[in-house]
Amino acid sequence: MALSQTDLDALDTAIASAELEVEIEGRRVKYRSTNELLRAREHVRQVVAGATGSATQRAAYGYTFTTQRGG
Repeated sequence: MALSQTDLDALDTAIASAELEVEIEGRRVKYRSTNELLRAREHVRQVVAGATGSATQRAAYGYTFTTQRGG
């Protein structure tokens, strides 16, 4: 069973209400800390974004400036 937007919403609700127990994929999961819950949320967000193809990719650009002084 794949992670879905519903699972991400459940994690968001838990974070907002300071709950450490969440139902994901039909199972109850109890996290040890808010930090662990936030890491789980980020993981689910990445999985859902990858599944929908909406992952944002950023390109890195570099510039080299040169000047010529007359002389």
